Amino acid sequence: QVQLVESGGGLVQAGGSLRLSCAASGSIFTINTMGWYRQAPGKQREPVAHITAGGRTNYTDSVKGRFTISRDNAKNTMYLQMNSLKPEDTSVYYCNADVGVIGPSADIRWYDTWGQGTQVTVSS
Repeated sequence: QVQLVESGGGLVQAGGSLRLSCAASGSIFTINTMGWYRQAPGKQREPVAHITAGGRTNYTDSVKGRFTISRDNAKNTMYLQMNSLKPEDTSVYYCNADVGVIGPSADIRWYDTWGQGTQVTVSS
């Protein structure tokens, strides 16, 4: 079993900062791409940022220059530093990871895994 747990959400004023964390646990052999998504009320879940195992990153246009994604492979943990927050950033933020575990035949099996979400609220 593999689990992702987000933390670090909360209420902040516009212009403030928050740092989200996503910790993976369980019978993990390796983790490929990790990413943050968000979903506002009445809207579809959308990608925010992704980071590969090698550290390559990409961001949705609306957060470029304000958010920074990073990961600590030794700790199986991913972060999202969010600066200059805006009310439109208010959403539930979810982490996602492509997790590899060793199967019964000693093969690597990949699981698209999601966290439970953490609420980020930015007041104007």
